[in-house]
Amino acid sequence: MSQLYVVVLVLIAVTLLAVALYRTSQVKTKADYLVAGRSLPAVVLVLTLLTSWIGAGSLFAGAENAYKNGFAALWQPAGGWLGLLLIYFIAPRARRFAKFTLPDLLEARYNQTARVLGTIAILFAYVGITSYQFKGGGNVLHLIFPDTVSPELGTYMIAAFVILTTALAGMSSVAYMDVAIGSIVTVICVIAAPMLLGKAGGWAGVHAALPATHFQVLGNLTLVRALEFLVPTMLLMLGNQVMYQKFFSAKSEKDARISVVGWILGTLLLETLIVSIAVFGSALYPTGEVARQPYEIIPYTARHGLPALIGALLLGAVFAEVVSTASNFLFSPATNLVNDIFVRYISPDASNKRVLIVSRLAVVLLGVWALYQAIYAPSILEKMLWAYTIYSAALTPVVLAAFYSKRVTAWGAVAAIAAGTVVTLVWDLPGVKERFPQILAERDAIFPALFLSVIAMVVVSMFTRAPRAEQLAQFAE
Repeated sequence: MSQLYVVVLVLIAVTLLAVALYRTSQVKTKADYLVAGRSLPAVVLVLTLLTSWIGAGSLFAGAENAYKNGFAALWQPAGGWLGLLLIYFIAPRARRFAKFTLPDLLEARYNQTARVLGTIAILFAYVGITSYQFKGGGNVLHLIFPDTVSPELGTYMIAAFVILTTALAGMSSVAYMDVAIGSIVTVICVIAAPMLLGKAGGWAGVHAALPATHFQVLGNLTLVRALEFLVPTMLLMLGNQVMYQKFFSAKSEKDARISVVGWILGTLLLETLIVSIAVFGSALYPTGEVARQPYEIIPYTARHGLPALIGALLLGAVFAEVVSTASNFLFSPATNLVNDIFVRYISPDASNKRVLIVSRLAVVLLGVWALYQAIYAPSILEKMLWAYTIYSAALTPVVLAAFYSKRVTAWGAVAAIAAGTVVTLVWDLPGVKERFPQILAERDAIFPALFLSVIAMVVVSMFTRAPRAEQLAQFAE
């Protein structure tokens, strides 16, 4: 059976590497590397948006939440579903804007300071997200090869593979790898979930094996705790630079809007299946090794609860999803370093060849930083919430204001980005939360950081000069 897992994993890895190598031959210019030559059709956009969104955050952190709290874990992906409803209207506007990165948008609507601070916030958040993809992927390899690959070695192996495939062809590589990955994951999850439900004894067996709270709206969560899962996910979705880069890469505004419809349907299906697989797995394996490390419930269930071929394919799909999300969230901040720092301030006249070299170097450097964080990250769930929070509080309010507010000013945006970033970074430092009332000390940073960010944006905007008409015109209907 172990040989089957090796074969499936090798086939997936070779396929992804072959796609990356082929797409490398198509990359000639900066636009080819950063936004796939603005050529992605709706079908490719749907699969790359879906695959980049569902990674270790869903497969490990979300699954851990489902193992502990049952179907109440759907509060986390529900934030993404709510965000997608608004994104349907943002997508064509983003494609019309047609730049390379989110800080391009921040400078056009606000000023250079907003661009630089936005780049810093993205670097912290996205390298953090990449780090727990590496960690989750290392755990998958350890489960497949328990005697030869430790979680740490697996993390190094995943990091090396992701850095290589991402550096080769940039967005073109990432997007077309996602087509293969998204197709595999969707089919396997649709097959695996009902098989596990049957093995657990159907709904009656699952209900008998699990506490009643696993089937309640809040489960073991308080409403505030549920919102701490929902709100950061929703705000990350709304301001997600990876998403905007995909829209910038679209063939047309129509393709961008159509892709969101497919993304909504795919996310509803896959996120629900992932939580269901974790809940069914918790009914089958309520004790033992996985109870001590519940974030491993999906790969553990694939290894022990499914027929060999289906289990191998599900594990391979988890591996592929982690690679995809890591590639997307590694490539995105590398784009920031190149477009928003190197080309903008260091070498504005750099040739396409030089930009490509620097871009690949940026991917490697940020990949090493993410690997360092992965080795020392205490918890995938904690790391996920931290990364989501810094992005949600610092960037999403000013991105939404760019499209929907005519009064938010440049310095209001700068104040919001700075407040959201600083509060998130210092919130969990030793001795900080203890100085606040207990009701705040027990909470994650999302609500304090978001509150101060929005207040700073509104108050500073009231006392600074309104944006110019030409700044607003780029974001109007």
